Amino acid sequence: MTEEKSNLLCDTTTGICEIPVVNEESNQNISQTSISQNQIKIVYFTDPICSSCWGIEPQLRKLKLEYGHAIEVEYRMGGLLPDWSYNSGGISKPSDVASHWDEVSHHYDMPIDGDVWLEDPLDSSYPPSIGFKAAQLQGQDKALLFLREIREMVFLKKTNIAKRENLELAAQKVGLDLKQFTADLDTKALQLFQEDLQTARAYGVRGFPTLFIIDSSGNKNKIYGARPYSEIEKTLQQANSSLQKKEYSKDWQSIFDKYPTLTAREYSEIGNIERKSAESELNKLVNAGKLQKLTTKNGALWSK
Repeated sequence: MTEEKSNLLCDTTTGICEIPVVNEESNQNISQTSISQNQIKIVYFTDPICSSCWGIEPQLRKLKLEYGHAIEVEYRMGGLLPDWSYNSGGISKPSDVASHWDEVSHHYDMPIDGDVWLEDPLDSSYPPSIGFKAAQLQGQDKALLFLREIREMVFLKKTNIAKRENLELAAQKVGLDLKQFTADLDTKALQLFQEDLQTARAYGVRGFPTLFIIDSSGNKNKIYGARPYSEIEKTLQQANSSLQKKEYSKDWQSIFDKYPTLTAREYSEIGNIERKSAESELNKLVNAGKLQKLTTKNGALWSK
């Protein structure tokens, strides 16, 4: 893999796991953070429209099931697409992204419909990023539900999540206080997003997803790009060899109780079953009336 040296905001011409972004400052040391002796902190730099971040969802969901008792994940928005006032890496307009997203969908085996860039293209990833920061002000759990919802909207339902009305629909669906959410979008959330951008520069972040795994002494390891679960787990163990994974129920009811919407790739990863078997099982549950299925041109999403 090669890194772009230009001020490319998003390399949507390749199918690799990394998406380079502007890096205005040199790499700096991460400041000491408060972490208990037996825990690990993961600082996760991401973006709502980052296709590689969608590609790492199966691994992160499994990670939280096995190690959620011993890790804290801090979500930071990186600002992948400020606007379209650039021309680099073969990407100069929204329609250039459409076919790439279709390719990325197959690469990660995660459903993505790139036609949103032809039908209702986003002009920036800043509004949904600010929306996430507004959701965070109402609690981390609801914020993560909100982030998942807007990602499903843009990747599967071809919904322009840069539009405020669509962010408000997502906020309502996950149970946020809509009045507070809309008020925070233009005030507190905007400031928090600017702080995230500054933090990304201070950390020397060059692309998404980037995860910094930090132990109780402040030592750090970086995972750059959508890496396999085994590699993420190995990095965790290197940070703290005493970490013990937690067993969890792998029956479909328990999995969907934890994660109400799942792709076949996610169900396969979490359930530790072969990919084709996972999809077959999910379809049988649909036929039995126990699950619903949303089908897109590049895959499907199952829900309770």
